Amino acid sequence: MEEMPDKNIFMMCEALHKEALAKLPLGYYVRSCRPDEFNIWKAMPFDDPVTAAGYEGFMEEYFQTTYGGKESLFFSNTLFVCNTQDRPIATCLLWKAYDAFNTIQWFKVLKDYEGKGIGRALFSIIMRDLQEDSYPVYLHTQPASYRAIKLYADFGFELLSGTRFGSRQNDLAECLLILKNYMPRKDFQNLRITQAPKYFQEFLNTVQTIQF
Repeated sequence: MEEMPDKNIFMMCEALHKEALAKLPLGYYVRSCRPDEFNIWKAMPFDDPVTAAGYEGFMEEYFQTTYGGKESLFFSNTLFVCNTQDRPIATCLLWKAYDAFNTIQWFKVLKDYEGKGIGRALFSIIMRDLQEDSYPVYLHTQPASYRAIKLYADFGFELLSGTRFGSRQNDLAECLLILKNYMPRKDFQNLRITQAPKYFQEFLNTVQTIQF
């Protein structure tokens, strides 16, 4: 598969689609990330050790910028799906970015475990207990994550229109062309586009850091 451009996609969920919820397959369980597993967490978004090593500085800086001073909350909120050997094989985090709005961060299933329903089950655990006042929930992703984008849409996330969100350009128009080529036709047609709330756009214009 050709390498996809690193473009920005923003999504928002205003209400959970409960029909998307699923349970973990047998042989897997969920727990919080432990502080001694910090290096495991830093490497999980990347599919090989060389790439992970190249992004280690970025992960360290992002951690300090976003979670600094709230390390205990980060480790308790960061979920790992583990196999029978207690090896983390998937992760996801619900985090209140800028102490202002809820975001989904670092959703990842290791390649050897994709296609087993683990990602859907983990996302279900993150989303199922949210209260009404926890919405909207936001996330940032890229076109290479088109399988995850289908999953997000199943749960009620919609693509956000708009030209910029804070310091980042919204590349939706360009990304839709890419997604159309890679997603099954039905999945692509099920994607919905909505306008971002005004307060969300205005708030991001006031911040200097990227926290989701």
